[in-house]
Parts: sequence; structure tokens; C-alpha cells
Amino acid sequence: MNHTRWKLNRERAVSDGSTEPEEAASDRAEIRLAMAFAKAVYDRRQRLGLSQSEVAQRAGLTQAKVSRIEGADAVPTLPLLRRLAQALDATLNIALDSDREEVTFIDRRAA
Repeated sequence: MNHTRWKLNRERAVSDGSTEPEEAASDRAEIRLAMAFAKAVYDRRQRLGLSQSEVAQRAGLTQAKVSRIEGADAVPTLPLLRRLAQALDATLNIALDSDREEVTFIDRRAA
């Protein structure tokens, strides 16, 4: 089934009053957060004009680890979040709500 048909089926089920299992909703929220973080790291790195290797070197990581983070394939620990924020010369802000996740890096010079 292609994505368009899946989306239509899901929307139809929701409009019929069906609800998705709690576990599926939780998984979806975790994926959204990982993707928001991955996008924030990628966007900040691009703004600074850095390669993945340069960020990795600054953070004491491997380029492969930075790639996995930007691909939303790795779940960073709190110490890793701090190292990435320092490597990207930024303050990391993460806002979590029941229906949205927002991850931003704010330039330390602007803060």
C-alpha cells in the first residue's frame, strides 16, 4: 500500500471514531522528537558551515555518530546533548508538550 492510501485509510479510521493504541501514539511522539532533534542539529551545523566531521571532532564523537543523530537513528543521552550544544556553540532548548516537540539551538552570542 502506498503512503497516500495509508494516510487516507488512517484519516478515514480517525473520522469514524477509531483511536490508535496508546503504544502507537507514544511511539509516534518519540519519533517526532528524534526527528525534531535531528533537524535542529542539521540546521545548526549548516548555519555554521560545518561538516559532520568537524562537529564530531568538536564534540569528541565520530562522524558516524553525528550522521546517526542527524538521521534520527540515535537517541542522545543528556551528556551527549551538552557536548553537541557546546560543539555547535549554542544553547539547546527542548520544549515538550502532549502534542508537539520543539528543539532549537540558540546562538550563544545572541543569548
